Amino acid sequence: MQSVEDKVVKRIYAGKRGMVFTPPRFFDLGSENSVRKALQTLSEKGVIRRLGRGLYDYPASHPKLGVLTPTPEQIAMALAGKDKTRIQPSGAYAANLLGLTLQVPAEVTFLTDGATRTVTVGNQTITLKRTTPKNMAAAGRISGLVIQALRYLGQKHVNQKVIDTLDRRLSPEDRKTLLRDIKLAPAWIGEIIRQLAKKDA
Repeated sequence: MQSVEDKVVKRIYAGKRGMVFTPPRFFDLGSENSVRKALQTLSEKGVIRRLGRGLYDYPASHPKLGVLTPTPEQIAMALAGKDKTRIQPSGAYAANLLGLTLQVPAEVTFLTDGATRTVTVGNQTITLKRTTPKNMAAAGRISGLVIQALRYLGQKHVNQKVIDTLDRRLSPEDRKTLLRDIKLAPAWIGEIIRQLAKKDA
């Protein structure tokens, strides 16, 4: 009979390098205590890496860069868990993903309809912040990213340069998605969405 550690490591090896996970991913393989103990042992053996309290990865490496650090999205997805919890990049990170700011923030926030949780990995802090259903209505779509990025910049700081950057970033399909979700945006962001849609006309 396989031990819990054997079952856990088998599932890890079946996954992709770079995957990030928390103990509940393995609770179907044994008791919570035995799973946590197995992950601790595998971490000590160097099979997996402990990123933070209750957070691990199966490290990926690069020929020149060495062992890679997981992306904020990978960490956020692991924190969100396997259920139907959704996440939505927000704040400075949303703006960075769209090329509206160049610097990746040291504190990355994702909105979620799940529980609030914060973890620090290296020199970066990733927070899942519980929010309203309305703020999560466009989660996972370009609309959610654009709305959150523009909210972060603020109406007074959205100039022609920002609009031109978005114009280069958006595909025709992205613009259609934005128009479909325009009702989810504040009025001033809705006007920017209409302006961007016209550029594709």
